[in-house]
Amino acid sequence: MEKFKNKYRIPSARLPYWDYGQNAAYFVTICTKNREHLFGEIIVETSNVETPKLGVSTNKMVLSQIGELVEKYWLEIPEHFPFVKLDAFVVMPNHVHGIIIIDKKDDGSNVETTHALSLPSPPKPIIHKRFQNQGKNTVSSIVGSFKSVVTKNARTINPHFAWQSRFYDHIIRNEKSYYHIIEYIINNPLNWTNDKYYA
Repeated sequence: MEKFKNKYRIPSARLPYWDYGQNAAYFVTICTKNREHLFGEIIVETSNVETPKLGVSTNKMVLSQIGELVEKYWLEIPEHFPFVKLDAFVVMPNHVHGIIIIDKKDDGSNVETTHALSLPSPPKPIIHKRFQNQGKNTVSSIVGSFKSVVTKNARTINPHFAWQSRFYDHIIRNEKSYYHIIEYIINNPLNWTNDKYYA
């Protein structure tokens, strides 16, 4: 493990040879610090209460005040980054899942969604170029900006609010994966007790 300022640090999960500012669809997961439940709770709703045995149970996410802020600022991302489109997302008790689509007109590639997904080819190693400092208008800067505005406003409600320092991302490489991830996001509340972030 590498050392930075005489301390061990966890290597970045980012692909070193991928430009995270280029056009692509990215599946992003951001967690609260220590996976603390700050965004609300999952409640079980049963339809058809007259005959409970026939009723269908569903899990519904009920947002807290902080959870409402998370939802609000997530949906406002394209207002601050006009080249970003959003697809499926969900706020869970201790994390957020969402798809961020970077679609810069001058990028040379085009990412289309809504039933006609066109995704870039999988990243190929570029030996001579290593994207260590990703800079602005990248997935990291988008997520960093989102986390920052949520933190500032959430701390007026809970002064101890904090995010996990890193976030998880996955470059969506094909249409099959894209729709599989959408299904996963939509069904996240239903599968909450089996979720790896459940605590």
